[in-house]
Amino acid sequence: MRCYHKETENKTDKLADYRRADSPLPELNRLWPLYGAGLENLGDRGRPRGAPMPASGPDELLVRPDACGLCVSDIKIIPLGAEHPRIYRDMQENPVTLGHEVSLTVVGVGQDLRDQYKIGDRFIIQADIFVGGIGYAYGYEIQGGLSQYGVIDQRVLNGDHGNYLIPVQPNTGYAEAALTEPWACVIAAYQLEYRTGLKAGGTTWIIGTGPDETDYTISTGFDTDSHPDRLLLSNVPTGFSSGLKQRAAVLGVQVMEVEDLADPPVKQVDDIVMLGADPAIVEAVSPYLSQFGMVALIDSTPMPRKVAVDIGRVHYNRWVYVGSSGPDVSSAYSQVPVRSALKPGGRAWFVGAAGPMGRMHVQRAIQSADGPVTIVCTDVSDLRLTDLSNSFAAEAEAKGIEWLCLNPLNKNAYEEGMAPFRDLGFDDIIVLAPVPAVIADAATYLASRGVMNVFAGVPRGTMAELDLSDTYLKNARVIGHSASTIDDLRLMLNQAEAGSLSPNRSVAAVGSLGAARDGLEAVQDASFPGKIVIYPNIKEMPLTSLHDLKDRLPSVYEKLKDEQEWTAEAEEEFLRLMLL
Repeated sequence: MRCYHKETENKTDKLADYRRADSPLPELNRLWPLYGAGLENLGDRGRPRGAPMPASGPDELLVRPDACGLCVSDIKIIPLGAEHPRIYRDMQENPVTLGHEVSLTVVGVGQDLRDQYKIGDRFIIQADIFVGGIGYAYGYEIQGGLSQYGVIDQRVLNGDHGNYLIPVQPNTGYAEAALTEPWACVIAAYQLEYRTGLKAGGTTWIIGTGPDETDYTISTGFDTDSHPDRLLLSNVPTGFSSGLKQRAAVLGVQVMEVEDLADPPVKQVDDIVMLGADPAIVEAVSPYLSQFGMVALIDSTPMPRKVAVDIGRVHYNRWVYVGSSGPDVSSAYSQVPVRSALKPGGRAWFVGAAGPMGRMHVQRAIQSADGPVTIVCTDVSDLRLTDLSNSFAAEAEAKGIEWLCLNPLNKNAYEEGMAPFRDLGFDDIIVLAPVPAVIADAATYLASRGVMNVFAGVPRGTMAELDLSDTYLKNARVIGHSASTIDDLRLMLNQAEAGSLSPNRSVAAVGSLGAARDGLEAVQDASFPGKIVIYPNIKEMPLTSLHDLKDRLPSVYEKLKDEQEWTAEAEEEFLRLMLL
């Protein structure tokens, strides 16, 4: 008994020492450099590479990554190497170290920073770092969390948005903190805001699509208080065109007549207003939309066919298509503002729900104070759907939420389960599967005033066939989302530390730094239903699912919640056993 007590005490002391971060540092660092495209260029013959401890300057911090979540975004870098848009350097000479979902502890403070930081301070980091408008993303241009030690320099501490480090409370778990980064992206998806009128100071292009005697108006957004700076006109009915030109002359708006829709004089347009919804014209002019561009369709009859929409730019460029039956153009923007929050008491469908990000969306929907009353989860893996139900079904049903999990590959059961929603429709459809055909099919289930949010990272240029008649006949919207801001990350960390949302529930597997390559392959193969977390400063440990801890680390397994969820207590026991 004494020996066991002494061993436990030593392990506790080791964990306390680790948290203080004031022990002597090793002479060598270990990390996973990526020297080019392909997993064969990761590390040194499939292992982490040893390197001298990084040197930090007087205005820099030496930090220790304590936990690092693996992300699909990491997988996108590996096949592209230096061709990735966030990488712009010679990777052979200056390799990339991945890992942006990270929890950090300060282990060294430069002389010039000692009044601001101290050893033992803990942080998470907003990965999208900009200096002078140039991106230096953490885990891309700046060495990321798949390392034992790294340097935080002035790009992070004094960038375009100030300091990209966010303080973490001492009692917050390491995995819990690291996973606030992907969770922040989930939170951000429901806080998107869209304009409710023509962009002030922007460029508006109004296009008529044929003979039209409608008496169009613009009640707001083209007046003294707010108006575009440039107005492009193509085949606009004479009466409306004359009124617009007169108003433009008073407001000082530049007016240009555009005859060739394929070659407008301005190549970046903020608003495209179509008087009559013609699919071919929508397809021809949409490529001229700027970032955050909007297309307003004014019509009252269905389109003759679906429209090929660049769903990648809906996702990354935040394009949105709105509409109304007219004749007031302004009503397309303001009559039914674009909603991004889940409809309280509504019906929500999560497409691709059982993957790591899908589980986060589902968890948030269940735990929201005023969330949906029906949740439908679909995924092509029965194994992952079962795990999802084991994790969340009882909680959903306890809150009175109708809960349904379906696999589209099980055709009969899927069609039977989805049949009621063919007429009812969904108020919210969250798409987590980057498959154009899936996106196009899901859109057909939108209810009146429903919103489909394309969360999956669909590449720009990916086209999906959508019935845009729904924008003005049903006031339905298709929106998209990518990444998060530093404010989103702060909000998510606050929610995690307040206990209102638990990132720990996303953990599916853990491992040491040496397991990172296997972990990246597992993310690529979607081997686990949740997140993989790497602990860079523990003893060698293969990638291990939480279920398999029962045999490998039974004392850790005993501290999981319901034998399946990572907890702060499980992490503490894990570190007591596994710290170097």
